[in-house]
Amino acid sequence: MRFNKETFVAGFALFSMFFGAGNLMLPPLLGYKAGDMWSLVTIGFVISAVIIPLLGIVAHAKLQGTMLDFAKKVSPQFSFVYCLLVYVISITLPSPRTASVTHEMAIQPFFDVSSWLTSTVYFALVLIFVLNRSKILGLLGKFLSPVIFIVILSIICISFFSTQASIAPSDFQTPIISGLLEGYQTFDAIGAVVVGGVIIISLNLKGKQDFQSNKKLIIKSGIVAGIGLLIIYSGMIYNGALFNTDFDATISRTELLSGISFKTLGSIGKVFLSILVGLACFTTAVGIVTGTADFMKGIFDNSQKAYLITAIIGCVLGVLMGQFDVHYIITVAVPALMVIYPITIILILLNVVPEKFTKPKVFRSVVVVTIIFSIPDFLASIGLKNSVAPILEHLPFGKYSLAWLLPAILIFLIMNSYLLLQKKQD
Repeated sequence: MRFNKETFVAGFALFSMFFGAGNLMLPPLLGYKAGDMWSLVTIGFVISAVIIPLLGIVAHAKLQGTMLDFAKKVSPQFSFVYCLLVYVISITLPSPRTASVTHEMAIQPFFDVSSWLTSTVYFALVLIFVLNRSKILGLLGKFLSPVIFIVILSIICISFFSTQASIAPSDFQTPIISGLLEGYQTFDAIGAVVVGGVIIISLNLKGKQDFQSNKKLIIKSGIVAGIGLLIIYSGMIYNGALFNTDFDATISRTELLSGISFKTLGSIGKVFLSILVGLACFTTAVGIVTGTADFMKGIFDNSQKAYLITAIIGCVLGVLMGQFDVHYIITVAVPALMVIYPITIILILLNVVPEKFTKPKVFRSVVVVTIIFSIPDFLASIGLKNSVAPILEHLPFGKYSLAWLLPAILIFLIMNSYLLLQKKQD
């Protein structure tokens, strides 16, 4: 498998759209709490934040349509509602979170300005990039992403070679599951179905219409992005574990990230971290707003006006929601993730599996069962844990917020067996 310059540009562009606020803040604290079990936590985190998103890109390469194609085998109506939910969640939670993190970590430590000013300037710049979407792949892949990658890699390498402290025991009883669920907060699986579409449209705008060539390019760029995420995530989780005796147990995500950068790069670490945070958050916001605007443009008969209006609304929402602090946005995101993430994971997996195993009846059955069995997890996340506790206790993996997993696998096997039997009888 050959990787040329175009593959790396597209791969780094994908990496930058994936790698945002949560991707930067979540791994160090996860490693900090994981302690000596950091490697097990990394496995769980990589499953939900690298492997599943990479499969999402493979699914896009296979379909090469819009996000509506991900759920079209369930029904056109379901597909539309699902896509609408994903885009609404994306522009109201992870996109504004990028502005909130940028203010807290890159602006506030140096300048006495309000979060209103930060968010307004930030999303004005996002809007400029989104309105010049034909240049997005080149700008992100050639310039911004390599800077992000090099700065993070510097922090990881310096920590690795300079830290001698012993690693404390883990706080987690089920480290792999804890890592898996924390990976939800990166929004990377949702990001895969959103930004994968951005890559496809960007290739089409550049005149690349050959299906097989585009398929190979998209898959290879997904592999490049996946390797980048794997290196950064595992390195930052390990960093958090290395420093888990150096900080107070109540330390926040942003404080830990700042502390690690200071210990590795000294006083200049703050400056590097500010640049890193700003770039990482910005590229993700650009990807999310562009993806949402592309979706609405497609809904309204390829209307450029719909694209412009959606981009403006996405940026205005970013300014408004960006006034909340990072911890609050992460907390608010949990119920939404408990609903949309299982469905997204299942849709990604079903679109990757060979078509002979994913007939429309199989698609519908698996998705419906996933929705039904993810309801208890959703109810638990909104404060009704005591009410649904008896149900979750009797469901396999229920206590790990994965009650939907085994039923989805079983119905997939049952439906395929049933259709095979039916075919033999005919």
